[in-house]
Amino acid sequence: MSTSGNPYGDIHRYEPARESTPAAIAIVLLTIIEIVMVGMFTYGMVEGWGRTEEGNMFLGFLLALIFISLAFILALYRKEFLPDVMIVKKRRRKWEDLYTRPEQVDGEQISDDLIELFKRAVYPYYKR
Repeated sequence: MSTSGNPYGDIHRYEPARESTPAAIAIVLLTIIEIVMVGMFTYGMVEGWGRTEEGNMFLGFLLALIFISLAFILALYRKEFLPDVMIVKKRRRKWEDLYTRPEQVDGEQISDDLIELFKRAVYPYYKR
């Protein structure tokens, strides 16, 4: 795995979309059907078709068809018009999750010289 500058991981596979014409035609037809069903559902709600049991069932059926049609549109779009990309995430060591720099992984040693430790604690800009 190559170490690129991308913090999310490396792209291992990139296949461009097929962009087939039959899929585009099917999406357009399903979108037209979707618009008609949404119009019928809206008209039925405004006209009060839901007051009767049969009208209520018909509106529920229309709503189900709307969502099924939308699911087919999204599935076709995802399969035919979005590229196939596989990104493998970088494995991070635990100390990277704690925002620890690599030189701090082993921790800091306690100074044997207590005077130097006191000087650094009191005056943080004190140099060794």
